[in-house]
Amino acid sequence: MAKLKVTQLRSTIGCKQNQRDTIRTLGLRKIRQSVVREDSPQVRGLIHTVRHLVAVEEVAD
Repeated sequence: MAKLKVTQLRSTIGCKQNQRDTIRTLGLRKIRQSVVREDSPQVRGLIHTVRHLVAVEEVAD
């Protein structure tokens, strides 16, 4: 299964609480921090919620 590298690019200051919670759920805490997650519909939904705050790359297994 493919993996996604999610990098936080923007701050959550001024964002809605659900967007802050989503960033934390993805495992991001700081700007420019990256995490690798399995590609699944649930993770895609989380990314969609904060798409304006993060960058996403597909990573080879």
